[in-house]
Amino acid sequence: MEKRPLIHLYTDGAATGNPGPGGWGVVLCCGDLRKEMSGGYALTTNNRMELMAVIKGLEAIRWQGAEVEVCSDSQYVVKTLTEGWKRKKNGDLWERLDALVARFNVKFVWVKGHAGHPENERCDRLAVEAYSRPGLPPDTGYEG
Repeated sequence: MEKRPLIHLYTDGAATGNPGPGGWGVVLCCGDLRKEMSGGYALTTNNRMELMAVIKGLEAIRWQGAEVEVCSDSQYVVKTLTEGWKRKKNGDLWERLDALVARFNVKFVWVKGHAGHPENERCDRLAVEAYSRPGLPPDTGYEG
């Protein structure tokens, strides 16, 4: 069986007001292929959008058992998954993320935000554009 290439998943989340309108941005790269995605909510938090970015990125991957490197500027996401930080909030999203991580061979890498990393900067722009759109839906899991 042919070995499939590593998938690079770059993610970022943003919220203005925190809580306030929020968005997530994703860049998926695999070989020569690249896919960008984003979305937003009317009232949410930055941490929820950081989690949602990883969730939406992993949901877009169709290869069961794929090798995925997730690059995020969120220490909340990366250190919770790599160092066992306590999960006090956002249980609905952690549950979704745990189920997705179990489907793949995932490595989480922290990258410094707003430091010129091209894909991280692009994800940030996608997230901000997403929360700036009119008519955003509610984040039904946000508990204010």
